[in-house]
Amino acid sequence: MPRMNNFRRLPQSLLVLLTAASSALAVPSPWQPVGESVLQTAAPGSTGAVASESKICSEVGINLLARGVSDILAVRSQSKTDSLDPNLQGNAVDTFVGTQLCVGVIGMHHSGLGGGGFSLVRDKNGNYTVIDYRESAPAAAFEDMYKGNVRGSIVGGLAAGVPGELAGLEKAHKEFGVLPWKAVVRPAAYVARNGFPVSEDLVRYMAYGIAYAGWNFLVEDPSWALDFAPHGSLLTLGETMYRKRYAETLEKVAEHGADVFYTGAMADATIDYLQKYNGTMTLDDLSNYQAIIRQPVNITYHGFNLYSSGAPSSGAVCLSTLKTMEGYDASDTADVNLTLHRFDEAMRFAYGAHQALGDPDFLSDVDKLEYKMLDASEAASIRQRILDNSTQPVKNYDPDEIYTSESHGTSHIVTADASGMAVSSTTTVNLLFGNLLMVPETGVILNNEMNDFSIPGVTNQFGYAPSEANFIRPNKRPLSSITPVIIEHSNGTLLATVGAAGGSRIISSTTQVTWHVLGRAMTMRDAIKEPRFHDQLMPNEVVFEYSFENSTVASMAEKGHNVTWVREGISAVQGIKLAGDGIFESVGETRQKNSGGLSI
Repeated sequence: MPRMNNFRRLPQSLLVLLTAASSALAVPSPWQPVGESVLQTAAPGSTGAVASESKICSEVGINLLARGVSDILAVRSQSKTDSLDPNLQGNAVDTFVGTQLCVGVIGMHHSGLGGGGFSLVRDKNGNYTVIDYRESAPAAAFEDMYKGNVRGSIVGGLAAGVPGELAGLEKAHKEFGVLPWKAVVRPAAYVARNGFPVSEDLVRYMAYGIAYAGWNFLVEDPSWALDFAPHGSLLTLGETMYRKRYAETLEKVAEHGADVFYTGAMADATIDYLQKYNGTMTLDDLSNYQAIIRQPVNITYHGFNLYSSGAPSSGAVCLSTLKTMEGYDASDTADVNLTLHRFDEAMRFAYGAHQALGDPDFLSDVDKLEYKMLDASEAASIRQRILDNSTQPVKNYDPDEIYTSESHGTSHIVTADASGMAVSSTTTVNLLFGNLLMVPETGVILNNEMNDFSIPGVTNQFGYAPSEANFIRPNKRPLSSITPVIIEHSNGTLLATVGAAGGSRIISSTTQVTWHVLGRAMTMRDAIKEPRFHDQLMPNEVVFEYSFENSTVASMAEKGHNVTWVREGISAVQGIKLAGDGIFESVGETRQKNSGGLSI
């Protein structure tokens, strides 16, 4: 297939975009590749690392880190030539931003400019910053807006929150990046314009998306069909997908910054399309959006320092579970069945507390609740309430009898460099392909994040009321399961950065991998390969991957747990661990065929 053969040469030019070309340089075409791809010669190294769901995008990131401007393609327009220091190399934040924008191109089913997320950043001095670019409710949103119309929170214009991804990435870059903005944006535009192969993962998600939507929107909707069915039928494995409208959008963002997305013609196109499909978002909603800098939550765990993002994300749930586990006698871990039961019970108590969390800008007591969740005395109290011989009724973990909505989707990226800078970040458009709207002019897929708010009057299977803490308010941000984690040694040096995609399963997966790395001294690869389970309290069941030991699962059933088996792939974890010799171990999710972890 000619397209596939052409693509196989593409990685040698993925280091796309700006250079230190002189004004006299003659460029025969807009993009001129320089040098060979880092991937051709990459080996575990100490300069830095990246892991994401896409090998192609991880390569974009590692090239920004390894070669920076000196090996990015030159762009010379008729009116302007960029002049840059050819020796300037990127850092972990440049790597993250470039990788994330690329993932939005290739993993468009759950990430992109139409969504939002959270980033946990560790700077080279060991200071931590949380960047909250979660989507927010439009100003016209109100508590009962989905009464009798829950589907309106899932599909169509009314389902979209104000997108935050681009505002968040730009803020991260301005605060911590060293490469020019254009240098980190243009590689993703290049991938979108020049195409990428339809992967096994994308084939699977396209099938899921069509089934979930109930109609073949990827082929029958003209806006989607331009990318997904350019010749009248859905692209298949190995064929090349081009996203030229999205490429043009990214090229404008590279030239003009995030404002070009939130104001002007691009914003007009977004709002017109949303309002065509019953949306209430306005131009003011877009232009007023701001990414928020927040303080991290943190604990110590057996001498390690762990950091994560607090509400409206869910780092406190992960750290609460680990803090509870820390207090058990180390010798008890030899009993695998008992340890798993305790771990699950600790997680159930943490998920119970999770039901009361929400946007701290709208709730006065969230900080106090998170402080309590992470306090050593609360962890000791939970251990006293855990019964070693049985699980307990849901009410024992959630005495207020409330529930919050379930999260979906997401994509995770981790990066680190030799200075000690590291990033753990998750983005999302929520359900597969968001609200099923792609803006025709820009190729941007819009989120359905409004479905992450709690809807009044809709009780769950236990008859529990929806959590008021997560009710809709104008400009409020819905509760998220996103749980980025960065780990330090007791002396403050970087050990690891880890996180997961998978909606509500983000918390349990990140917690387990972190526990395997710290509590069981595993390599990052072994920790990610370990079988996973998930228990979010409601529904009242524990879900085990098929690779779990049968006898261990049987012991959980004997203790009263409702156990269910599922195939591998309930979540996707990306992780980086720094060895004592300074070499990075970078691991993409082993359950994803197309993930990639690279170090240099």
